[in-house]
Amino acid sequence: MEKNFNGQTGESARRSVLLLNGSPHAKGCTYTALRIVADEIEAAGIGAEIVHVGNKDVRGCIACTKCSELGRCVFDGDIVNGLASKFASADGLIVGSPVYYASANGTLISLLDRLFYSTSFDKRMKVGAAVVSARRAGTTATLDELNKYFTLSEMPIVSSRYWNMVHGNTPEEVMHDEEGLQIMRVLGRNTAFLIKAIAAERERTGLPEAENVRIATNFIR
Repeated sequence: MEKNFNGQTGESARRSVLLLNGSPHAKGCTYTALRIVADEIEAAGIGAEIVHVGNKDVRGCIACTKCSELGRCVFDGDIVNGLASKFASADGLIVGSPVYYASANGTLISLLDRLFYSTSFDKRMKVGAAVVSARRAGTTATLDELNKYFTLSEMPIVSSRYWNMVHGNTPEEVMHDEEGLQIMRVLGRNTAFLIKAIAAERERTGLPEAENVRIATNFIR
């Protein structure tokens, strides 16, 4: 039987979730929230890897469309193409970000723009979720911004019992946000359940019928 790093065996051992820490701080508030989510995913027998991306030098997309020829982003000097293979093999993607001016970290947005646009592998039915951290406000706007990457890719969004956010100015303060901690625990468990449910239905009946030819309607002709 195949084993993951938690010693789990069977079908669950081959399942995994990629979590992106979009904060510049490796072990700050965003990581604290992601770690709680990851712990619940791992407890359910699914692998969880947190990758710190918020402190990296990541340039934005320049709309060169070279990725359609190369099958990868034309810029090889940063982490985007390396993350693409992790994303391709994962069953879920959870993106965490601090709130800057009621928006996600700019480095993270540049990364996600290129990661989603330059990759052609099928993202349908990979589960997705966003986690945001703030001292006080701007969280719902940031969640809305991040969730759009999933809805554009036919990725089911995992919900919790409230919006996926924690509050605090330090990791210690986050650990006192009891409601936020509960939201993260529930999110982790729901992520694992949805991954297993989709995998079971995929094995039983397959994925929904795909429309592989994209229809693009311009509003001005």
